Amino acid sequence: MRPIASSSGHRFLGVLGSTPASCMFVFQNAAMINITSTASTPLTSVTQNSSNSTAAPGFIDQILHDLPFPLWVLYAILAAGGLVILVVICLCICCYCKRKKSRKKKKQHQLELKGLEAASGAALVGSGSDDNRYGSNQKKRGKLLYSLDYQATKTELTVGIKQAAELMAMDLGGSSDPYVKVYISPSRTKTYETKVHRNTLKPLFNEHFTFQVTRSVLAASVVVMQVFDFDRFSKHDIIGELRVDLSSVDWNHVIEEWQDLSDPLKCEPEDLGEICISLRYVPAGGRLTVVVLEARNLKSMDLGGSSDPYVKVQLALDKKKWKKKKTSIKKKTLNPYFNESFSFDVPFDHIQRVHLVVSVWDHDAVSRNDTMGKIFLGSDASGNQLMHWADMLANPRRPVGQWHTLLTAEQVNSTLVLKKKLALPKMISRQR
Repeated sequence: MRPIASSSGHRFLGVLGSTPASCMFVFQNAAMINITSTASTPLTSVTQNSSNSTAAPGFIDQILHDLPFPLWVLYAILAAGGLVILVVICLCICCYCKRKKSRKKKKQHQLELKGLEAASGAALVGSGSDDNRYGSNQKKRGKLLYSLDYQATKTELTVGIKQAAELMAMDLGGSSDPYVKVYISPSRTKTYETKVHRNTLKPLFNEHFTFQVTRSVLAASVVVMQVFDFDRFSKHDIIGELRVDLSSVDWNHVIEEWQDLSDPLKCEPEDLGEICISLRYVPAGGRLTVVVLEARNLKSMDLGGSSDPYVKVQLALDKKKWKKKKTSIKKKTLNPYFNESFSFDVPFDHIQRVHLVVSVWDHDAVSRNDTMGKIFLGSDASGNQLMHWADMLANPRRPVGQWHTLLTAEQVNSTLVLKKKLALPKMISRQR
């Protein structure tokens, strides 16, 4: 027998050439030693990993504890950084979308140009009446059915606004609140308006307006019919217009026809601005309250490009001048803000006989004050003014505000002919 050294340093007795049972004993002992040695290695690594995992949180806590500022400052910095990153990402997305859209438009424009280049000259000449719109981006605005009738013996021109169809949608809901404004250019002594039709693109008007026009003036005049979209608290958007030259019309019979609306002319008569007023009527107390809120885009009357506006509020009964009040003067502005209230005692049985005249004036300390624009409301008014008056009567005790486009004094005076002032002792006007 001689000793055999194992790899683990242990010594075993072995016998060369001994029995198989002895050899099996030796190999079993060696395997047990190897299993023991290999099993000890994972335990050590697990212990090390567990010690590292427990040390990591302590390390982070130590860093947070050693910070020279409170934790909320760190959180605020992280939140601000995240917000900046988010904003940058949004800007990048917007820029990308904008660039992509511009590329798409450019590509479409190039395709259109190629299509035009490929078109023959004969095709372009053969377009007929559409030549006037060739190359334009004119939108389809709808069409209007109107009538014209001139009575030479009475020197009266009757303009009928029958109906409209296929109007352009101006509101977000895909509809419009259309009405039609009618006047004769260039004199424009009178301007009529139809009733407003709510939420429709094919309104039925059936309204007629009469103008006093001599035969000589008729030959040099143009009838203008403008279709607007009504909006109570903002400027009314124009949908389209028709201009009929009266010098080329055959007056031997009544004219009635459909015509497509066209874009409004840029050289439209001078815009006098707008005024916003609120009306409130209390039937039980017989009190009419008028609040002059503000005006905007008024006409410049002074050399410096500004004005000194104030507003007159006048009440008339049976077209006879009665009482009037005026607001304070706003210096050097075309967009004055007043917010001044006036009250009038008007019995309920008189409210249908009352007319309210609101006019804007430019104050001048040296010369005479000039009128800048005018409107009147009442049962004899038309268009937006009549609608505002009707809304006031339909909503008693409630203030109803609305913007109105200012007209010239000549237009209002020719429609509402007021008589001389008549004193009514039982009615007293007072300002709040």
